[in-house]
Amino acid sequence: MAPSTAIVHLRHRLEVSAVGATVRPITVLDVGGTYLRWAAWSPEHGLGQVRSRPSPSRSRLPGAAVEDLQATLVDAMAEPVPPAGVAGVSFGAALDHRAGTVYASAPLWGASVRPFDLLGALRAARPDVRWHIVNDVTAALLHLADSPPARERRKILLATISTGIACRSIDQRTGDIPVDGCGLQGEIGHLPASVALDGVPVDLRCDCGHLGHVAAFSSGPGICRLAEVLRDREPERWNASPIGTRLASAETFEAALAAALDEGDPVATRLLDAAAGPVADVVRTALCLDPRIDLVAFTGGVATALGAHYRAAVLGHLERSGLYLTSQREPGWVRDRIMVCGPGQANGLVGAGLAAIAGEAA
Repeated sequence: MAPSTAIVHLRHRLEVSAVGATVRPITVLDVGGTYLRWAAWSPEHGLGQVRSRPSPSRSRLPGAAVEDLQATLVDAMAEPVPPAGVAGVSFGAALDHRAGTVYASAPLWGASVRPFDLLGALRAARPDVRWHIVNDVTAALLHLADSPPARERRKILLATISTGIACRSIDQRTGDIPVDGCGLQGEIGHLPASVALDGVPVDLRCDCGHLGHVAAFSSGPGICRLAEVLRDREPERWNASPIGTRLASAETFEAALAAALDEGDPVATRLLDAAAGPVADVVRTALCLDPRIDLVAFTGGVATALGAHYRAAVLGHLERSGLYLTSQREPGWVRDRIMVCGPGQANGLVGAGLAAIAGEAA
């Protein structure tokens, strides 16, 4: 990645770079708060075997210093890349694409906001490798943007709902993914939010350390925290519900929630409705401010796993409290813009490869 180059007109650069000789396989990596995944990728042959290992994160290694977690992560990222290779990185954090600097990652490093020169650290660990780094949502958006559901849309907003929450938008007419003065866009997980259950406010702390952020309620860990509040407030109802009985039988939370929603469990439905509220608030505001957004797509472990249930929860909020006049006069206008990506439809590994090709051509 050219240190001083912002990600603008990226799709145009991809189209230019795609003309000509076969591209050698690129090592693509996707770094999330839970897992580090990697594979070989090329435009001609797609992804090779995807391998993974747990990310060295604050939750997995709670006693480790942030600097040690970062050093361990750099070593883990550098290891799979072959000698003199090219690597495309999809990184789940608030980072400046122009310089490869990570400002913060609550799932990985908690409340730390000390800038970390990830690109510099990777180059020092493996100077033989040409590194190209983008935010994980940017990578997923690049893959989605050229897919049939998105290709003819003017502007696309992609939000990831996973261990963390963030979004990115692209203007398909120009290929522009705008960033601000810090090289950031769409850090919606750390916008202020509020949730109430039966009219009683819920106070939850985000992984970044602050109270009342969108991610505190709506991320994967946030939904788990909301579930604990619901259980503590109504233990008998919770224990008798499908989600409660499944969790009591040692099912994972993710599997129990999905199965309970499939069964029509009102407790699980209420939980997801509460968690989706802050996300719907962001979508409502985005569509109100920019009606040129023709597609709002969701990806990430939570949204993809829950699929139609997640879309229904977000739309429920937008239908009960939607856009002034538009939701009443043209109810399909909002509904037709909301989709949840299927598995592999917005793949950060593929997007990391596309960004690496663009960076090599820059």
